[in-house]
Amino acid sequence: MRIRTFTDNDRAALRTLFERAGQGSPTETLWGHTDSEAAVYLDPYMDLEPASLFVAEQKGALVGYLAGCVDTEAFPSEDTLIADAIRRFRPFRSRQAVAFFGRSMIDAAAAAILRTPTAGQIRDPRWPAHLHVNVAPEARGTGAASGLMDAWFERLRSEQIPGCHLQTLVENTRAARFFERMGFTPHGGTLPVPGLRYRGARVHQLTMVRSL
Repeated sequence: MRIRTFTDNDRAALRTLFERAGQGSPTETLWGHTDSEAAVYLDPYMDLEPASLFVAEQKGALVGYLAGCVDTEAFPSEDTLIADAIRRFRPFRSRQAVAFFGRSMIDAAAAAILRTPTAGQIRDPRWPAHLHVNVAPEARGTGAASGLMDAWFERLRSEQIPGCHLQTLVENTRAARFFERMGFTPHGGTLPVPGLRYRGARVHQLTMVRSL
């Protein structure tokens, strides 16, 4: 297993990996339109902060990646990226996209009426960096994910970043256990995620933090 920094030559292979790396997880796909989802959760990291994007390579093939950002405040927000992706790709030809965004509006409206909070991004100077990590099914348990995390921690130390955060789902128990092994601890409440369902039920955001 080789862990290295992303290069521009990796774009096509990484884009292909993005489509399948989350297979079997509650966030395997969000609204069923790969191009627009990649425009939110992968492309900005390739374009804006390639030095914080790491890949795991095995036998010449990419089997995992970690997309990071050392300063969340300086990075486009998730809401901004989603809005831009919708305008650019107009994914509503997909039934799944229509259902997802329709539920999102209903969930948000219900939360506003009931005055209950929903999931959102964290902005805290103690943990200014954030990351997304994904590994292909065949590479799970091989050390690819932990190798990617180690490379990310080294980058944060080199930039003198005090800590980082990530967001997963309470229902993604495998991921939560892995992050705990990597030194992350839960932070804040476990709020419902608007629009997203897993096996027909609502899911809940789990924010985790790690100081360096």
